[in-house]
Amino acid sequence: MLKKYVAVAVLVCSSLFAQGQELQARFSVITSKVSTQIDKKVFQTLQTALTNFLNNRRWTNDAFQPTEKIQCNFLLTIEQDLGNNVYKGKLTVQAARPVYNTSYDSPLMNYLDDNVVFRYVEFQPVEFNENRVQGNDPLVANITAVLAYYVNIILGLDYDSFSLKGGDAYFQKAWNIVNNAPESKDITGWKSFESLRNRYWLAENLNSSRFTLIHDAIYNYYRSGMDIFYENEDAGRGGLLNSLNFLNTINNENPNSMIMQFFFQGKSNELVKVFSKATAEQKTRAKDILTRIDITNSAAYKELK
Repeated sequence: MLKKYVAVAVLVCSSLFAQGQELQARFSVITSKVSTQIDKKVFQTLQTALTNFLNNRRWTNDAFQPTEKIQCNFLLTIEQDLGNNVYKGKLTVQAARPVYNTSYDSPLMNYLDDNVVFRYVEFQPVEFNENRVQGNDPLVANITAVLAYYVNIILGLDYDSFSLKGGDAYFQKAWNIVNNAPESKDITGWKSFESLRNRYWLAENLNSSRFTLIHDAIYNYYRSGMDIFYENEDAGRGGLLNSLNFLNTINNENPNSMIMQFFFQGKSNELVKVFSKATAEQKTRAKDILTRIDITNSAAYKELK
């Protein structure tokens, strides 16, 4: 896949960096909450191993030029040492996508997963087999299963943003990981009954016919919206309004769904800036929809006067 866009991204969080295949991923491990009795060098080794896992693995069958690699950022905050080399933490996943003919990157996702439990012994192999997600030790396998899951979500979003429903294959891969996820009494996040907002529900929403319009919304947001601002700002805002109309329909049919909350994370500032110079009609329409379907950021949208 040659996407023809130059990716120039500035992402937060320092980390090790490696050249790779589809991703230009930065992975950081934060250990400030972990007991000082633990040799922190093990987490430096983990950071290196997972950076290489993300960047050096081939995730698709398409050819990505160096300038086309997807900019993404993973921040793993270790919060507890559960003993026996088992750790619990939170994972922040961010991904961005270049806007055509600009140096600006529009956020694809900005998500916090607060249920990451895994076992890691320094220098142990970091492996993932999509045909055998469980591995020999579920707690060892869980960290790469979680990362592979989010890589496929990122790929799906990126492909969707360039081609209508172009990410279907990757959302299906993420769903397959959910259905074959590692199981242990300490592992959470993969089951429908554990929460209304977790890895299960994100993948379910992205693959469900109930939410098929989310793919239209993603495509219109980027290809019919953000990408044509350079040539025609008014038309670009029209494309974004079409995207918001799709999202409004989704929200009316499936109120309080996870995918709606997920879509808007990291986008409120962008939307306020885009519509701040809109016509009165466009501004009113955008404000009306956004304050209803993105309640978390409703205060920000009140600036659209």
